[in-house]
Amino acid sequence: MDLQQAERWQLAERSLGKKYRKEIWNPFIEAVKRYELIEPGDKIAVCVSGGKDSMMLAVLMRMLRRFTEVPFEVVNLVMDPGYTPENRKKLEENAALLQVPITVFETDIFRVANKTEKSPCYLCARMRRGHLYAKAKELGCNKIALGHHFSDVIETTVMAMFYSSQLQGMMPKVKSLNFEGMELIRPLYCVNEKDIVAWARYNGLSFLQCACRFTEQFGDEAHQGASKRQEVKELIRTLKQKDPDIEKSIFSAIHNVCLDTFPAYKTKGELHSFLERYDETE
Repeated sequence: MDLQQAERWQLAERSLGKKYRKEIWNPFIEAVKRYELIEPGDKIAVCVSGGKDSMMLAVLMRMLRRFTEVPFEVVNLVMDPGYTPENRKKLEENAALLQVPITVFETDIFRVANKTEKSPCYLCARMRRGHLYAKAKELGCNKIALGHHFSDVIETTVMAMFYSSQLQGMMPKVKSLNFEGMELIRPLYCVNEKDIVAWARYNGLSFLQCACRFTEQFGDEAHQGASKRQEVKELIRTLKQKDPDIEKSIFSAIHNVCLDTFPAYKTKGELHSFLERYDETE
């Protein structure tokens, strides 16, 4: 690595703790502490997809290990679901540039998912999660860390209400039902996507977008334009023009759910009616 590359990874890391301390580092630490995401003795597989979110998360976790008194280990786990040689090369070059050591394993997820005409993205996501859990457990990890951020939380909440007919959020951590002893954590839970984009641009970094074959065939713009998530992004962007704090309001709302005002709710997969408790209110 030449001097220029060494300076770039150092500057990129330093900017997270200085220039973007308020926007990125502090919210990252807030999520780790507020939701008790990391415990002594954890071995965490940071799932690096090659995108801006997961790559930045890997850098943040490295910084946290250096500054925290809580002992934990990190493995930067890269699953190649069938990337093109160009995308694989870009991922590896970015990892080297940011001094993120990666452990790579290969799967045929893209080939399998692209054979289905119904919800290939959903199938791909489910398969990715299973492979990541399995490999992380094989490596002795007890947690996997994903790069989902504040904006993902907001968009998922709105999408569930508009398109799935339910009020459902995205949890900061979840215990795996299929892999005993494994847990999923989301350390970027309080970090806004726009600040991640700003950090990448400030440091002149370019990451993978969606690297799936569907995107390659139809174009990234067409893929995103057809997605419900992109529609919700546009809606929230429009709402923010009138109320800049609309995202904060939605985020606060999922932390202040008033079950007593709902006619029905689900818990542990079981549906309950307000009538079950109605007579108790007299």
